[in-house]
Amino acid sequence: MKVNFRNTSFWGTVYDTSSCPPSDKPEIVLSGKSNVGKSSLINALSDNKKLARVSQTPGKTRSVVYFEVDKKLYIADLPGYGYAKVSKELRDTFSKIADDYFASGRPFSLVLHLIDIRHSPSKEDVAMLGYLNATNIPYFVVFTKCDKFSKQELQKRLKDLNFEYGFQEDAIIYAISSSKKVGIEDLRAGIEDFLCNINIE
Repeated sequence: MKVNFRNTSFWGTVYDTSSCPPSDKPEIVLSGKSNVGKSSLINALSDNKKLARVSQTPGKTRSVVYFEVDKKLYIADLPGYGYAKVSKELRDTFSKIADDYFASGRPFSLVLHLIDIRHSPSKEDVAMLGYLNATNIPYFVVFTKCDKFSKQELQKRLKDLNFEYGFQEDAIIYAISSSKKVGIEDLRAGIEDFLCNINIE
């Protein structure tokens, strides 16, 4: 499937799975900790800085936010996890939204799981990757904020994280910087190749 990521538009915000769009298009899910850069990635992929709202307040996104790419593909931005500045009640609410979403039976095509490359593995990231492996949901690991490292430092950091996470040999891993547009074109191409390989026309 060839898609023009620059032809991406906001579809809508949903607070429960009954309000999600019809499952008539491939659906790519963005997951990861709060403030990991999901909105920034959407803006970088679409080459539109104003498309997704980038919050300076971790945990502000409390719903699933949908975008439509070239009228051929949905991108679903899930609530982040690991927010230190909200109450346990709100954390539980966000978690339920994400849990209900994954349990809804929607035919996810691909999950982009975002991880801040600067930090050590969190229990939430480890749990999410374990869930994806256990359920056989296809996913890419996308390390964000890689511009904080030199090329040499980046290679060492990726090697260290590969050891710490214990990624499977066939894991597909990207290192990106949304602000510097590093790795964005590679990720666009990787998504297109993936969709072609699963025979989506």
